Amino acid sequence: MSPPRCRAAALALVLVSSLARPIGAAAWSPPDLPPMPIFHLPYEIGGQATVVYQYKPRFHSPYEGTNSLRAGTEQAVSDSYTLYLGVRPFSWAEVFVDPEMVRGGGISDALGLAGFTNGEVIRNPAIGQDPYIARAFGRITVPLAARGPSIDADFHQLPGSPPASRLVITGGILSTTDLFETNRYANNTRTQFLNWALITDTAYDFAADTRGYTRGIAGEWDTERFAVRLGIFQMPTVANGPDLDGDLIDAHGDQLEVDVPLALPWRQPAVLRFLAYDNHANMGNYDRSIALAKNNGGTPDITATRTQGAVKYGFAFNGELPLSADGATGLFARAGWNDGQTESFCFTESDRAVSLGAQIGGDFWGRVGDRIGLGFAMNGLSKPHRDYLALGGLGFILGDGRLDYSPELILETYYRLQIGFLGLTLDYQFIADPGDNRARGPVSVVGLRGHIEGIAAAL
Repeated sequence: MSPPRCRAAALALVLVSSLARPIGAAAWSPPDLPPMPIFHLPYEIGGQATVVYQYKPRFHSPYEGTNSLRAGTEQAVSDSYTLYLGVRPFSWAEVFVDPEMVRGGGISDALGLAGFTNGEVIRNPAIGQDPYIARAFGRITVPLAARGPSIDADFHQLPGSPPASRLVITGGILSTTDLFETNRYANNTRTQFLNWALITDTAYDFAADTRGYTRGIAGEWDTERFAVRLGIFQMPTVANGPDLDGDLIDAHGDQLEVDVPLALPWRQPAVLRFLAYDNHANMGNYDRSIALAKNNGGTPDITATRTQGAVKYGFAFNGELPLSADGATGLFARAGWNDGQTESFCFTESDRAVSLGAQIGGDFWGRVGDRIGLGFAMNGLSKPHRDYLALGGLGFILGDGRLDYSPELILETYYRLQIGFLGLTLDYQFIADPGDNRARGPVSVVGLRGHIEGIAAAL
């Protein structure tokens, strides 16, 4: 008899013997059987769904342009769905794939604000709403020390005990901000702040297509005292475009980030992050566009001065300070700057950025899963950028036709009620000088968000 049939017969004998045992007879233990040859890999399967409703009343606006936030009453609904799949085929390698779909849209088609009110929406409505592969990437981990503390399963994180010191190589389709410029209190538009300016540094024009994803590779040296990561990613062919440029010599985005954890008396360390980046792409120049318009007449057009291989660079600071043992309560701050000469191309139109705020965990009032968030952000423009907009030029986000410059100021607060795997959030945003224009606004936006997520994993 073949081995599988032997095991089947043995299992049948165990079952029959168990059923035939008289009531009250002594407990009987089955004999040890040889292990079944089951093929098994550590894996995770998860998913999320998020619905965001936002309402904006009418606000003061003496004029509007092509890319203005519309002055009239508006409401909009967006919904997104993501499936998270991960597997660890080898102890040193992991693979993740995320099919995703985003539907609906944002108020004013996501135009007119450097810090737009809903980070869930796709910035180019013309791209359509069909499902797509958001991420498909691999991760290789090279241990440099013994294994550290165990970690739980999370999206793009299989459970286990990673080495306390390691080299990590990540490559494929992903978001640049999956790896760079993260912050535990202001990083996730599905569970935290909704405004772009409070989930990422708006002056960080990170490489991405209009959905926020790109292709590339990054390396990380992670230790208990510091982490250093370096990445190179593809740029879009045009500003806010859906297609990535295949000219990897003259079109790519480079980033270098250093993370420094600072020990605190409680369990969670503070973290300081310093980032530098440069983008190479087919980008225009604000001063040259203004000069060309003066020579030829008409309105400046940034697309008329685009040059393949043009360079844009910038810097960012990012810090998080936990104030509770579990890290649920804490403070965050960001500051960013870019050269302001070269065209804003990927994320949004901002050359100077500052944000700060707090998250408060609900354990203070007996609701452990609940959260309160309060954040403030300021987005500013360089002089060439503001002069370009003041003369009627259009970017891919901003363009009121003229400009009475003043930095865009944003205040956002939310309360998230967590009921099991369901999160319900009431959100309010106040925006002064929308689109860096003191002639328009202020604007109030009220939002409701529903979010469910879950994950299952096995080692």
